[in-house]
Amino acid sequence: MIKIVESANRRAVAALLSAERVRDADTERRVAAIVSAVRQKGDAALLAYARQLDGLDGAIEVSLDEMRAAARTVPAPVRAAIRAAAKNIRTVARRQVPRGWRVRVAPGVVVEQRITPLDRVGCYVPAGRYPLPSSLLMTAIPARAASVGEVFVVCPRPAPVVMAAALEVGVSRFFRVGGAHAVAALAYGTRTIPRVDKIVGPGSRYVAAAKALVASDCGIDFYAGPTEIVIVSSRAPAAWIAADLIAQAEHDPDARAVLITPSRALANRVAAQIGVRLPDDGPARASLAAHGGIIVTRSMAEAIELANEAAAEHLVVDDEAAAARVRAAGSLFVGPWSAQVAGDYAIGSNHVLPTAGAARVRGGLSAADFVRQITVQRLSPAGLRRIGTSVIDLATAEGLTAHAESVAIRVARPSTVEGRRRNGEGRPRNAERRSQRVAGPSSRAGGRR
Repeated sequence: MIKIVESANRRAVAALLSAERVRDADTERRVAAIVSAVRQKGDAALLAYARQLDGLDGAIEVSLDEMRAAARTVPAPVRAAIRAAAKNIRTVARRQVPRGWRVRVAPGVVVEQRITPLDRVGCYVPAGRYPLPSSLLMTAIPARAASVGEVFVVCPRPAPVVMAAALEVGVSRFFRVGGAHAVAALAYGTRTIPRVDKIVGPGSRYVAAAKALVASDCGIDFYAGPTEIVIVSSRAPAAWIAADLIAQAEHDPDARAVLITPSRALANRVAAQIGVRLPDDGPARASLAAHGGIIVTRSMAEAIELANEAAAEHLVVDDEAAAARVRAAGSLFVGPWSAQVAGDYAIGSNHVLPTAGAARVRGGLSAADFVRQITVQRLSPAGLRRIGTSVIDLATAEGLTAHAESVAIRVARPSTVEGRRRNGEGRPRNAERRSQRVAGPSSRAGGRR
């Protein structure tokens, strides 16, 4: 059922691990038309697409009373599981909020980092094959932990369990709408859905294309493609590995699930377990046939290096020694008991993760994605004089004479003015001459009172 290839077969290995983003021109054209219509026509276009594509019958906004009534139908154990998962996610998210600081670079030169939350964010929760309350928790809780002013949720067909999660988080508003039209409404605003500062959360290829399209006008988390798992192991139980690969494959026919191992015996055992455990229906069978595989390497070092090159969304390794050699992964799970599926729900780490190799440059969604980091600079007269020479000389070297003048007029550096005069650039401006007379020679760059 699942193919086994040797690492020496570079073409086969690349086909399994090079999960590049595939651009679909037809999808992008359709998404561009939807986004443009919502941007120009607002609620009229939004409602038309919601009725046509989401099957909307009624109001777009879900009321608090409706959420409460729906949540009451959710079994008590599931509501308890939502609370437990939310608690753990909240604990991790609070540690992720960046802290402000202030440093004195030099006497009279102070730099501060100020942290301010975003005003309003939109969390996208898919409603495809399965209801996904976990996606709501993973997006909205970090926003709340970062003290975002308003947290909106969009979901085209919210199940009661999703509404129960929304109540647990305390979202500001909930809209029964999805797809590219929901992304456009969040990005540009309509009468019903106010514009947000950032859109986060996974979705279909239409959602991913819409997020990419609006990214120049509205913040997004990152492009989210089909989900991925890479397991690097030489000794984990074959049945457990097979179960993990199948679990990831059931997300989507395009999901990618790969084992990399130096053990041919383990590869054979895992392949046999997959054949026994693979369900007859659902997307896992198609996913593993098209995008699943086992790579047999010459050594564990080669296996880990292949995993680093893949920079997969989820990476599972045997032990701490292997984990220490990992350089790129969206989320790393160490040891056979650290089931990747547990990270999807209740560990507390975030399951909104970079795919298609994007983990080479960033990690998963965190509370840090919901704040602004503002740099604040403060210079005293002595501080500007202390660094003024460097500023003037660098600006002059770059040919930006007005930049140099902006500092020279404050520190009244006669040498700069005289140098310009010798170069035939004319006499100093009146303001500069006045500055020289007032400041006097003791105010020159590098001078002391």
